[in-house]
Amino acid sequence: MRIYRRRKNERKGFTESDCARLLDAAHQQLGGPIVLIWDNVNIHVDALMRSLIDTRPWLTVFSLPTYAPELNPVETVWSHLKRGLGNLVPCTLDELAAVIRSRLKQM
Repeated sequence: MRIYRRRKNERKGFTESDCARLLDAAHQQLGGPIVLIWDNVNIHVDALMRSLIDTRPWLTVFSLPTYAPELNPVETVWSHLKRGLGNLVPCTLDELAAVIRSRLKQM
């Protein structure tokens, strides 16, 4: 376990070696191959992580594409809805929910 001490250039999250240790432990406990689906966080795509992945034949990694709203049609709906809510100042959450429901029905 690592403690974040707010030092300059200190990472808050997992490092490549932390990920490697976690994956090795999971592989030992599960006793079989592991398939990961990762986003494009910097430690997932850097050269050190790539080399760590390549040395583990039991590990298969699929990387998600960078932001691709065309792969998720809901993104278009939410984008359109958010554009129309820019200057709205509801008094309550119920009022906001009612406006959102109404605009979704209009779409």
